[in-house]
Amino acid sequence: MTANPDAPFRVVFVCSGNICRSPMADVVFRRIADTSGLGAHIASSSAGTGDWHVGERADHRTLAALERLGYDGSSHRARQFQYADFERNDLVVALDRSHERVLRGWARDDDDADKIALLQSFLSDAETLDVPDPYYAGAPMFDEVLGMIERASRALFRQLEPAIRSAG
Repeated sequence: MTANPDAPFRVVFVCSGNICRSPMADVVFRRIADTSGLGAHIASSSAGTGDWHVGERADHRTLAALERLGYDGSSHRARQFQYADFERNDLVVALDRSHERVLRGWARDDDDADKIALLQSFLSDAETLDVPDPYYAGAPMFDEVLGMIERASRALFRQLEPAIRSAG
C-alpha cells in the first residue's frame, strides 16, 4: 500500500505503444474500482514502453471494442512510461512478458522491480501470462483481448480490494 494512508493506491498498466491493451486495462480497472465504491481510493493510468504513439488517442479498434461493452476510452492519450512512474505508482502491471522484461530492465532498484507484475498472473487459471497484441489483427481479436483484460482486471481488483478497504 502507499506510504501515505490517505493517498490513493496507484496502478499503471503498461503495453507497447499505449494505444491498445494498456488503455483497455486502465478503463476497465477504473470502472471496477468505481463500481465497487472504491474509486476515490484507487488511481489508475497507462503507458507504453515505446514512444511511437505519444499524444495519440487509443487505436480506433480499441475504442470500438470498449464502446461495444459500454466503456468510454475517448479521453485517453498515449504516453511513454518514465522512470518517475515507478515512484508515482504502487503497482506496475505489464500486459505481456516482453513489457515485463523491459520494465525490469528499467527498474533502478529492488523497490522498483518489486512493483512489477503481469496482469494475467492474477488469474489462478490463466492459460498464458501474455495478453496478445491485437494491433495487427481485426476487431474480433480486440474483443477477445478486452475479455481477457476484464477477467484479469477483476482478479487483480479482488486481490487488492481487502487492503484498500482496510486502508480507506
